[in-house]
Amino acid sequence: MDSNSLYYSLELVAGSGHILNLEQRAALQTSLVLLKKKNKFHRILFWGKILGIKRDYFIAQGRGEHEMKDKMNLYSFNCMDWFLLPPATDSMIEEVSKVAKGRFVGDPTFMYEHQEIHMQGKGNEAAKEEEVKAVTEEKRLVVAVHQIDEEVSVVPRGAFVMSPRGLFQLNRSFGGLSEAEARKLDNFLHFRQPKNMKKKSVLDMDYLDTLDDDIPKGSWSLQFEFAGKVCVLRSLLWLGLTFYHVPMTPQHGYIYIGHGTKNLDLPFMI
Repeated sequence: MDSNSLYYSLELVAGSGHILNLEQRAALQTSLVLLKKKNKFHRILFWGKILGIKRDYFIAQGRGEHEMKDKMNLYSFNCMDWFLLPPATDSMIEEVSKVAKGRFVGDPTFMYEHQEIHMQGKGNEAAKEEEVKAVTEEKRLVVAVHQIDEEVSVVPRGAFVMSPRGLFQLNRSFGGLSEAEARKLDNFLHFRQPKNMKKKSVLDMDYLDTLDDDIPKGSWSLQFEFAGKVCVLRSLLWLGLTFYHVPMTPQHGYIYIGHGTKNLDLPFMI
């Protein structure tokens, strides 16, 4: 959610239990402004919080000219001092998926270890060879933020446009979905490069994938709250991701506050 409307936005997602105390809100309000200026971001968002056993990771995301491609993620433990996260790579994602399990600890230097046993040779000469693979929690944090963004980050249809220079940017003329439109999942889009490009072109402003196409079906909960004035979407795949949109206004955003683990049991729960 945009740092410029942080107080307002946090109130609209409070129904999910996503709250910050006054000290954290005040610290974020100050530090995010400084972070934006220091790094020359076009916008800076409070992305959310990943809960750890010892400490929690507060995540901020800086956006550049191209909102989808020019992104930098940073983390903090006190909402004041921020540390840059490297971009996720395919090898990093594969490494983390094999090694890191359970809850986040809250220590970026913590090492997750996984032992693998391989058989070398054949027959009577076969011998066991043990291999220990390790990965830091900081890498796991990088991958968790990346996967949540890829799988459940949400924007309303029409909220972003492609500029003549090929930059994916906020649509300044976006006035919000109508209430009727906000009741349909196909009017909400994944904020990522589209995976289903059939019959789509980058010249089509709606070329992003819609939530209605997500598998398994039923992985989103859509409700109207605050006396029916605010549309709220909650992901059942990544529990803790909440998106809000106020119909007939440009106000929208999402926040993740959770354990940073995917709900792999979802297909059996629907």
